[in-house]
Parts: sequence; structure tokens; C-alpha cells
Amino acid sequence: MAEAAEAAEAAEAARTGVRRGRVVEGVRAYGLIAGMWIRSTMAYRTSFALTAFGNFAMTALDFVAILLMFSRVDALGGYSLPEVAFLYGLSGVSFGLADLAIGSMERLGRRVRDGTLDTLLVRPAPVLAQVAADRFALRRLGRVVQGLLVLGYALAVVDIDWTAAKVLLLPVALISGAGIFCAVFVAAGAFQFAAQDASEVANAFTYGGTTMLQYPPTVFALDLVRGATFVLPLAFVNWLPASYVLGRPYPLDLPGWVAFTPPLAAAACCALAGLAWRAGLRSYRSTGS
Repeated sequence: MAEAAEAAEAAEAARTGVRRGRVVEGVRAYGLIAGMWIRSTMAYRTSFALTAFGNFAMTALDFVAILLMFSRVDALGGYSLPEVAFLYGLSGVSFGLADLAIGSMERLGRRVRDGTLDTLLVRPAPVLAQVAADRFALRRLGRVVQGLLVLGYALAVVDIDWTAAKVLLLPVALISGAGIFCAVFVAAGAFQFAAQDASEVANAFTYGGTTMLQYPPTVFALDLVRGATFVLPLAFVNWLPASYVLGRPYPLDLPGWVAFTPPLAAAACCALAGLAWRAGLRSYRSTGS
């Protein structure tokens, strides 16, 4: 019995070591590929500056639309302009970081259709890392900068009774929100193994999700809020932590401690997205060309 237990422990340790090795290998491959694309981008610095500014300007139009709304009303769903700007900043930065890191996942459907995914399968590097870093677009920093500026404005003008817990919650919410959006990108990529031409469906949950989070939960129907909390947990990106920071009622009358659970939600989303990715990759049968 003791020998069997020791063998089982050794086998589990070996599997754990293999998984850790794959993660390290994936991070290294991602860094090398992304670094290659960054060097390629910076070879044309004027072009990079113009495209980054264009990305900044296009995403800024979303906040301009909110400003136009508040030129006619004093509150939106009971939230003032600084409070809505706070929601906007949290979701904008979180999504911007995810879009910068693995936004290239949206091109997976094209690779599945034309068979170019085969070239990634034969390389000695994890496929997910290669797809995520493919054509790494540094210009997407414009979205992150724009979100940070709006968040900075909100923090400067919104009335918040700051505590140590609220200060610590902000970076945790941003990182967790980015993790949740990364999981959505990966899950949407896995869906394209089956649908092949479903980039717009994926965009409905990625770009559409961040657009929804820019507004207070009080302007949406309860069923939509339930879906964004319990089905696709985008509410953990900003609605729940922002409710704690702003001292607002929680959506769906949830308990106060849920504001501190975005890391758990992000971990669960990433685990499920990983399972979906592995299932999708196993189902890939190439084009036969």
C-alpha cells in the first residue's frame, strides 16, 4: 500500500511538473513572438504613433457619447458622470489589457478556414501562445491609455470615502478584469474551431461586453444583469467592485463580500476557457489541403 501511494504521488508530481513546464514554455514562446512583432512595429515609429493615436481617438468616441448623454441629463440610472466614468475606466483598462495581450485570437477562425493553423501545430511551442502573440499589435496601447485617462479623471472628481480595502481593490479589479476578458477571448477562439466563421459572434461578447460594462447595471433589465453575473461573469470586471468602492447598492442584492471575488471569478473563467480550448484544438481536423 505504501509503495502504491508513493508511486501515485510520484506520478502526480511528474504531471504537475509537465504542466508547469508547458506554462513556462508557453510564456517564453509568447514573449519571443510578441517581441518580434514589437521590433517590427518600432521599425516604423511614425506609423506606430499614428495608428496608436487612431486607436486612442476611436475608443475615445465611446466616452464622448457618454458626455453627450450627460449634456442632457444629470444622472444615468442613478449614477452621476464621475461614477459612470469610473465604471468606464475600469472596464476600458481591463479590456484594453486583454485586447493588447491576446486580441489576435479573433483571427483564429481565418486560420481554421484556410488551413494555416497547421503551420502552428508543427512548431515546438504551445499553439495557444502562438495564436495569442501572432501579429501582436502594440497600437492597442491607445485603448489602454484612453481608459487610464478616463479612470484618472473619475478618481480625481468622484466622491469616494477611501479605505485601505478600496485602494487595494482597484488594482486587483483591473488585473482580474483583464483575466476575465482574456478567458472570453480564448473561449471565443475555441468556439471558432466549430463555427469557423464566427468572429462577429465572438466580438459580441468581447467588444460588446466591454461596451455594456461602461454603463451602470441599473439601466439594464434584471435578466441581462443576471446573465452578466452568473452565466458570463462580466459583472466581476467592474460592476461589483465599483459598487463597493462607490458605496452603491449591489446588483441583484448580492452580499458585500462578492466585491472581493473577481480573482476567483477570473481563475474559474480561465480554467473553463482552457478546457474549451483543449477540446476545440482536439476537434481540429485541418482542411485537407
